[in-house]
Amino acid sequence: MTVGTKPKSSISTWILVGIILVLAAGLIGVLLFLKNQPQPKRGMVPIQQIPPKDPNSADWGVNFPNEYSTFLKTEMNNTPTTYGGSQPYSKLEKDPRLVILFAGYTFAKDYNEERGHMNSLTDVRATKRVSEKTTGTCYSCKSSNNPQLWDKLGVVEFDKMPFSELGKQITQPIGCANCHEAGTMRLIVTNPALEEALKAQGKDWHTFTRQEMRTVVCANCHDEYYLKGDGKYLTFPWATGTKIENIINYYDTANFKDWEYPDTGTPMLKAQHPEYETYTADSTHFKAGVSCSDCHMPYMRDGAAKFSSHDVKSPLLDPEAACGQCHTDVDYVVARVATIQAQVNERLLATEDALIQAIDALKVAAASPSVDKTKLDQARKLHRQAQMMWDFVAAENSMGFHNPEETLRILAKATDTARQAQLMAIQAAGTLDGFFTSQ
Repeated sequence: MTVGTKPKSSISTWILVGIILVLAAGLIGVLLFLKNQPQPKRGMVPIQQIPPKDPNSADWGVNFPNEYSTFLKTEMNNTPTTYGGSQPYSKLEKDPRLVILFAGYTFAKDYNEERGHMNSLTDVRATKRVSEKTTGTCYSCKSSNNPQLWDKLGVVEFDKMPFSELGKQITQPIGCANCHEAGTMRLIVTNPALEEALKAQGKDWHTFTRQEMRTVVCANCHDEYYLKGDGKYLTFPWATGTKIENIINYYDTANFKDWEYPDTGTPMLKAQHPEYETYTADSTHFKAGVSCSDCHMPYMRDGAAKFSSHDVKSPLLDPEAACGQCHTDVDYVVARVATIQAQVNERLLATEDALIQAIDALKVAAASPSVDKTKLDQARKLHRQAQMMWDFVAAENSMGFHNPEETLRILAKATDTARQAQLMAIQAAGTLDGFFTSQ
């Protein structure tokens, strides 16, 4: 070999490396070009165009037959669970304490277990709590006609219109238009009260992820609310926060009461169904990124099609589908739920007993001619707080499972506050002043 001449094999290697580098650079260039191109929209070509806010869910069902066919099951999914489900029964008959706790209010006349979404109109029109004084606000979470009517009438007029008069324009139960935008099918906030409540917290739902929206859309209805002012304007009391202490403080500041308890003079509060507030209060599942829909509307398959079941119901009625997406031992999960709910129910009933004893003491104090009015007012305030905390749990549809830690914390505080109300009422009446002083 001649001195200073490179071997042919070395030259070939460098040529091969050069070719590889050129090809790699070309491939990277192609990938970058494709990445920066406008992405085609994913979806389906609809069989039928859906008008904006169309209240008739059957129209939407033409394009989405799986979702619609499962939604129709909510009319008859009346299977009970240990502490809930959708089988109609009187809560007043099951727990007679409620008649005492809600004395003087319409819930002492009629308080039934809720049924599925397809029954929303039938049930609200049948309840004995509706009277000639009832306003249209009570339709706010009952019909897919609402989004169109809110546009047509305005929220103020919708809310203050007599229930019977507004009902002439409402024909559809809860449906697709309550949660979805026609055309895009994206999940949206439709209830003006929820939009206002989120804005009061500095939140814009348009920035939320789809997974976040699979919980937020449930807040269109499943939360605490009150009817504000003479026009009964639907309002969520979230301006100072969504925990029970924040909500009570909000009502105290607004000097609001739902009714006055007879023979005690306590300005009372009635909780509605604060599922959203309870679940989002740092519950285990919420912190893990689990949405309401993951459990109550689990994904299913029809051949190659994957869809979310719209047969909205308790996960306990189909734990394999609802819980099995994340948990391998479904039997353990069901047993764990039973343990938690039994514990919560036991504490719930104990709190009811404490409240009733506080009410009895308040009645004696209020009737006493020598009552200490300052202490009586303090006892009333404690009674108001304790019962609202208890009701925040009792009215929430999970018997504590949506957030066991927070639920038990609230019940413990409610029981303690009820006992304080009882003692303060006794002191106000002067019945056992010597006994408590000697202790």
